[in-house]
Amino acid sequence: MAKIHDLDKLDRQILSILMKDAKMPYTDIAKKLFVSGGTVHVRMKKLEELGIVKGSRLEVDETKLGYDITSFIGIFLERSFLYNEVIDKVKDIPEVVNAYYTTGNYSIFAKVCCRDTNHLRELLSEKIQAIEGIQRTETLIALEESINRPITLVEED
Repeated sequence: MAKIHDLDKLDRQILSILMKDAKMPYTDIAKKLFVSGGTVHVRMKKLEELGIVKGSRLEVDETKLGYDITSFIGIFLERSFLYNEVIDKVKDIPEVVNAYYTTGNYSIFAKVCCRDTNHLRELLSEKIQAIEGIQRTETLIALEESINRPITLVEED
């Protein structure tokens, strides 16, 4: 797998621009970087083939869609070898928007979006805690998202 140091300056510049504004047309990026639109297109194709660019997403404000509660759930497994079984079931829960296999206290750390606290309670008791292999959970409710940004690609001199 390619690492950031395998990319040249132009690749990093293209990525930096698109990570700030994924909707920017390749022609506008090309103008900013003094290259052709075709060059940007070819570079992006290469970055996709290398697995560096995995796609693009539409970012929405969940609260404006009625999902007012964002929570983080630490999931304790009965046994660590149950991870694959459990995560396959967690993937089927639409309120789970991110999940990580972690070290430390939790085996899985998940981010969920719910309409309200009743929705969160139902999600925990009827869906997540009902999964065989989950010993218990710990829930943290987010009060505010203070930072949400892509990684900054630092220029090498």
